[in-house]
Amino acid sequence: QVQLQESGPGLVKPSQTLSLTCTVSGGSITTNGYYWSWIRQSPGKGLQWIGFIGHGGNTVYSPSLLSRIFISRDTSKNEVTLQLSSVTSEDTAHYYCARMGSTWSFYSWGQGTQVTVSS
Repeated sequence: QVQLQESGPGLVKPSQTLSLTCTVSGGSITTNGYYWSWIRQSPGKGLQWIGFIGHGGNTVYSPSLLSRIFISRDTSKNEVTLQLSSVTSEDTAHYYCARMGSTWSFYSWGQGTQVTVSS
């Protein structure tokens, strides 16, 4: 079965870059038909989709975060990475990675990791 695990620093200073890694086990990130997404949740805002990277390496980002987002992958390690630059307190949230199907359905989720932006 596919399992996802988020990891990275829980505290990031304003203006710096937030970097998180999603380690995938039980399946390959290059398998056709799957897309690897990042989603975040903060109090009062609900879930916000950030972007995804597809099995072929293509990426799609949320328009509201487009200029600050970079999603990449390391196929040898079966990992997907999120980088969010120029962070502010508004980026404080619980961050998740999830496997998405071709119909924008999220089949598997990691447990998530809390990221706080503070000086």
